[in-house]
Amino acid sequence: MKTINRKSIFAFGLMLVILACSFPTAVAPSATPVSLAITNTPFSISPAPQTDMSTATANPLPTVELPTPTRETMHALVPSTNVSMGKLVVNDAVSMDTAAEKRAPYGDSYNLNLFERPFMQDMSYVADMDIVSYNLSYDDKFFYVSIELVGSNPNNKIGINYAVELDTNADGFGDYIIVARPPYDANWSTNNVQVAEDTNHDTGGLSAEKSDAPLPGNGYEHIIFDGGRGAEDDPDLAFARVNAGKKATVQFAFKRSLAGGRFIYGVFSDAGIKNIGELDYADRFTEAEAGSPERNEKDYPLKAVYGVDTVCRELFGFKGTGQEPRICRRKR
Repeated sequence: MKTINRKSIFAFGLMLVILACSFPTAVAPSATPVSLAITNTPFSISPAPQTDMSTATANPLPTVELPTPTRETMHALVPSTNVSMGKLVVNDAVSMDTAAEKRAPYGDSYNLNLFERPFMQDMSYVADMDIVSYNLSYDDKFFYVSIELVGSNPNNKIGINYAVELDTNADGFGDYIIVARPPYDANWSTNNVQVAEDTNHDTGGLSAEKSDAPLPGNGYEHIIFDGGRGAEDDPDLAFARVNAGKKATVQFAFKRSLAGGRFIYGVFSDAGIKNIGELDYADRFTEAEAGSPERNEKDYPLKAVYGVDTVCRELFGFKGTGQEPRICRRKR
């Protein structure tokens, strides 16, 4: 029995060893990365979510508007900064002494197309548009027209336009106007300056001097210079600046080629209608519609034509007869 038992035990142990060898051996993790085999298993891409067009229409995305780039005006020619005063100074009536009484003292003649109306419709006085005088000087490139005002702030918040009119054939009808609009700069600038032309000869109505109202017309209808920004503009045609001197509260410079060698010129300020297409105002509005700044006139106070101050015109380059329409009456 002992022999049998030993054999049995030996056989049993041998069988355990064989069974143990048949089990898988555990492998320690390796530090070397395992390569993944590439298979041909197909894959799908989920479709992108579709926009609900009804919602998009109802709630459109805001449009971003980029600012329009400002075209810089390049100048080949700039007026002198040291402008002498013209030899001839043309004086105008002023209303500062009677402003408290809400009236102009004199100088307003509707039938002669001459306005002394530095007042708003409520007859409040605006010193910054009341013209004291103007004068003309020149150099080899530019004419300079200087306007002296009672006030000293051309950039008054009410907004005042200033202008020079040129009558190049001395018939009393304006041919060109140079108009400056705020804001104004103390340095020469073309930014807010326009030059316009009357091509159909209607700025003076039927007669150059007297009121022909009510008469339709389009005044200065053709812009030939708009700050020098137009593709065809001469960028150096006309400039304006303010507070350049005692008698140059507002000053214009324009090329001599614009006016030629002989012309009639005048100036005005405008804080009322401010529409060069309506000039001359005396031909568009009747005197009753326009009103009057003088208390002794039946049409007092001001109505449609207010906030405008004009001055009689002057000659340049010729002596004249003294009878030219709208010129200053003086011994020549």
